[in-house]
Amino acid sequence: MDTDVLVVGAGPVGLALASALLQHGVSVHVIDKAAGPATTSRANFVHARGSEVLDRLDALGELSQESVRAMTITTYAGDRPMMKVRFGDPGLGTAAPPMMISQARVEARLRERLAELGVRPEWGAGLVEAEQDASGVSARLGDGRTVRARWLVGCDGTGSRVRKLAGIGFPGVKVSERFLLVDGCLDGDPPLDRSGTSGWAHADGVLGAMPMPGGQWRLLAYDAAFRDDKPSEEQIADRMRRILPARTGLTGLRLTEVTWASLFSVHRRLADTYRAGRILLAGDAAHVHAPFGGQGMLTGLGDAENLAWKLALAVRGVVQGEAAERLLDTYQAERRPVATTVLRGSTAATKVNIAGSPLGRLLRDQVLMRLFNQAWIQRWTTYTTSQLWVSYRRGPLGGRFGGRGPKPRPGDRVGDLACERPDGSRTRLHAELRGMWVVLGDAADTGDAFQAARRRLGAQVVQLRPAEPAIGSASGPALLIRPDGHLACKGGPAELTRWLNGALG
Repeated sequence: MDTDVLVVGAGPVGLALASALLQHGVSVHVIDKAAGPATTSRANFVHARGSEVLDRLDALGELSQESVRAMTITTYAGDRPMMKVRFGDPGLGTAAPPMMISQARVEARLRERLAELGVRPEWGAGLVEAEQDASGVSARLGDGRTVRARWLVGCDGTGSRVRKLAGIGFPGVKVSERFLLVDGCLDGDPPLDRSGTSGWAHADGVLGAMPMPGGQWRLLAYDAAFRDDKPSEEQIADRMRRILPARTGLTGLRLTEVTWASLFSVHRRLADTYRAGRILLAGDAAHVHAPFGGQGMLTGLGDAENLAWKLALAVRGVVQGEAAERLLDTYQAERRPVATTVLRGSTAATKVNIAGSPLGRLLRDQVLMRLFNQAWIQRWTTYTTSQLWVSYRRGPLGGRFGGRGPKPRPGDRVGDLACERPDGSRTRLHAELRGMWVVLGDAADTGDAFQAARRRLGAQVVQLRPAEPAIGSASGPALLIRPDGHLACKGGPAELTRWLNGALG
């Protein structure tokens, strides 16, 4: 084998997957058909759960300091504010904050982390063919070389070559016609407020303005001007300049310097399966979302982290044969329902935002916007869009392993608890989940539970006790926590051994 895992696609999902695999001690090769890294990106918001994934990869770095702290969305009808939603509720107990920062900058930080782990993406290396057999995959590249890997993962976006070569269907529908997207500078008197995102509900189509680092703005507008055309960037920018004052009612607002302009339609697609033998899919190669809610990159990062620890156990031989097959099948069983829920929600948000009929606009402007001004609805919105609700309790690794009793239950996300190491030094739970499993608890038999986990998982396990009595007590159970921050099981050494035998064979 040339490598354990060949990752096709050096976007955020491919880079995150490669970094996570390297944390688990798995060799990785990353290729991308592009000539070099992207300098522009459609995604520019990372919710708290995405920040947690980056933190567990040790890839968060200075991103949170660089991001724009604009955690509100204010929707206007002309100059009248109708709705204001606030994100970043500190009461949610996240390990890292949400960030308003470009996908290109996130990718750059992930490349830095990957380099720290000893790997750099190979650019200009497109995948041409992929043939798999019982022991691996032979991937032929555009320059004639062949790379032999145990596993191949397609993180190569909506037009995934990997997905097509694997023969995996990608059904879906178009949700809307075209949106204009422009990054540039705004000038106006008074200047537009940079403390949050502004949106305008207009009969001709919604328009939004989101502050970005460096003093720039991202403008997004639903518009039918180029329905049958393929305009240039300058034509798109000129169209945005014309509709900007008309839809916002701010006659003095002008779009000046433009750094990027694009046009896109919203589609909803979901792969028939996430795995075909030794070929797997993650991110946009498996699911395509509407941009509303910032769910695309967030869902892809979750895919990468979920797949990494399972694939690592198979590569390292901790699970073999049919047990490895069953474990890898839990990747789809846990992650595809998440994508289904996200697709449903982002599609609904798109339809609300582009409501064209008088009745649809009345429902949006007079009912839904008033509802979203309620504090409890805003907390629910933050919780939902952050994907902090994601639980695998109903999956094959969840409820059947003791799904009743107090929370967290098997499959649930475990918050970033204050903890102590066996030597008494302080730490936090998520800081220890960097390619590692954690046995957490105060109980007298926690040490025995730790040894039970070590016997199956090897050195990839650390032992912690809670610094505060939030979870567990002197007589409470130990918690076995997966590297992605979800609870595997709880109990003594017998219960942990039972879960490990059931999950790993």
